[in-house]
Amino acid sequence: MRFPRPSMHRSFGLGHCMAWLVLFLGATVLRPEPAGAFVTFESGQVRPLALSPDGTLLFACNTPDNRLEVFDVTDAGLTQVASVPVGLEPVAVAARSNTEVWVVNHLSDSVSVVDLSDLSAPRVTRSLLVGDEPRDIVFGGTSFDRAFITTAHRGQNIGFDPQLSTPGVGRADVWVFDAGNLGSSFGGEALTVVTLFGDTPRPLAVSADGSRVYAGVFFSGNQTTTIPEGLVPDGGPAFGGLPNPRTNYAGIPAPEVSLIVKWDGTKWTDELGRNWSSKVKFSLPDYDVFAIDATANPPAQVTGAAGSIAHVGTTLFNMALNPADGKLFVTNLEAFNEVRFEGPAIFADTSVRGHLVESSISVVDPATQSVVRRNLNKHIDYASPYNPVPNATSEKSLAFPLDMAFTADGSKLYVAAFGSSKVGTFVPSQIEDGSFVPDSADHIEVSGGGPSGLVLDEARSRLYVMTRFDNSISVVNTAIGAEVDHLALHNPEPASVVQGRPFLYNARYTSARGDQACASCHVFGDFDSLAWDLGNPDDDVLNNPSPFLIGPVGDPDFHPMKGPMTTQSLRGMDNHGPMHWRGDRTGGNDVPSSAQPNTGIYNEQAAFKKFNPAFVGLLGRSDQLTPAEMQKFTDFILQVMYPPNPVRNLDDSLTADQQVASNIYFNRQIDTVRKCN
Repeated sequence: MRFPRPSMHRSFGLGHCMAWLVLFLGATVLRPEPAGAFVTFESGQVRPLALSPDGTLLFACNTPDNRLEVFDVTDAGLTQVASVPVGLEPVAVAARSNTEVWVVNHLSDSVSVVDLSDLSAPRVTRSLLVGDEPRDIVFGGTSFDRAFITTAHRGQNIGFDPQLSTPGVGRADVWVFDAGNLGSSFGGEALTVVTLFGDTPRPLAVSADGSRVYAGVFFSGNQTTTIPEGLVPDGGPAFGGLPNPRTNYAGIPAPEVSLIVKWDGTKWTDELGRNWSSKVKFSLPDYDVFAIDATANPPAQVTGAAGSIAHVGTTLFNMALNPADGKLFVTNLEAFNEVRFEGPAIFADTSVRGHLVESSISVVDPATQSVVRRNLNKHIDYASPYNPVPNATSEKSLAFPLDMAFTADGSKLYVAAFGSSKVGTFVPSQIEDGSFVPDSADHIEVSGGGPSGLVLDEARSRLYVMTRFDNSISVVNTAIGAEVDHLALHNPEPASVVQGRPFLYNARYTSARGDQACASCHVFGDFDSLAWDLGNPDDDVLNNPSPFLIGPVGDPDFHPMKGPMTTQSLRGMDNHGPMHWRGDRTGGNDVPSSAQPNTGIYNEQAAFKKFNPAFVGLLGRSDQLTPAEMQKFTDFILQVMYPPNPVRNLDDSLTADQQVASNIYFNRQIDTVRKCN
């Protein structure tokens, strides 16, 4: 049966500002959404499917509709039996029992405890308030009666001083609740909050006996940093300065910019192998996965080396323990932002074209803390030609591995390849020793696209797959390795969102080798917390039609060699004019008398379409998207918004410190003509 849906108006004080301004001031409403409009947040699902312990019910997070969907599981298939409103943007679900399910609400900063003892009248019995943007949940402890939830170390609900200005305080929290004693307060009473030395945790995994819970950092980094341009000598490599080239192909000198360096285990080095350690006065330990003693009172991070595991990957998606040997499998991306430039690398010797990231599974041995990372696409020869897709190489590739499911004996592993519309099948021991051979014959195609969650029903030889592109569930017969059913969840998203979403993620269509997409760096439409030097020495100087200045003095035009810049979020771009940090993606050349709406250089539709060359220059595609395809991508991405700012008051008012920052930004003169903004 289907259930009526209330009108959902999910409008918040959102906006797109420069990073420091967002930190202090929060988001600003420049154009209110019309009443009843759907707001697209593009929250990344983490654990969107779960089975009841007895295997008779399937639970699914309906992220855009803010509901938990419940299906009866029989040999005949899936039948929906309940639909429960929960918080905003549910991204993970875990079953504590056959009748009690916990749902993590990413946007509401909450966890809904759902009572399903009466399927004709399911209800939320508690709404637990947790830290900012919770992502995952598992049950652990001696009796599996403790709930562990990953959140960022911030937010209006935390109830304690986050001490963000205090050195050594981590930015990653794991909230722990005693599931049998949630306390009497409105938002529940946490047993403890375990703070970890990372930034924004995402996946969780629990050992078979419940004694250990593992937490992974989402944007864990890769031990790269930048040397500010003031510390890089002028004059090129002969004088200790930037590596060559120092001009574009036309001989126009590049501006002085900073330089990305990477820790090699003993020192900070650049692409020439030069030692920059004297310029970097800090260390980056690169802790990626943390072990928590789930049976301690209260639970706490494991002490010593076993509590912090480094060098697992750059962006961690999901984790699962192999039941055969207890090793921890971590799906991730490994980024190569230390490599300079995009484009064909004709005038320059280096380019990240077609090789920005590698989709990987890292295997962690908890007993020894050893880590091996396996590129799932080791068949790719990165020096090979950029052939049109599909091709023999691209069809073997798996992009953006998210959720995993092991068979009970650990003999087989299923991996959701979000950017490939496939589920990869592997022998886990072959991933551990690196002997697996990429083969499209080992892939299971799923309709709908964007597989984000997996649940294995071995008793019925089925695999249930959440397909986020179309908000549906695919049913796979594991005996034959093929999809046998596809059930659509109610989806309030407009058609423009559903049609345009694949262009952000679909690596099979948007990259030459089937392993890259815009989401390689713009993770779930956001950013990757990395800086990249994506200048192009083979490109031309670009005219700057904007009245805004890119610096107090010098040439206002845009040199193609721009130096390191952090990845731009693709959220909140609508109604904000020229794009990219320099504003070098603009609309038309005319400067209208009024900035908005969407005219001249402030035309966001035209500005975003100027990213089309990146499909060739970055992803290695043989051609740009067609105008019709780029229009669909544009229509989708300009609807994606930032979530509410976690450091503003819930009523969107400013604190005293934030008001001071607002006055500085909007009112303080920096010279006789200009204000800060």
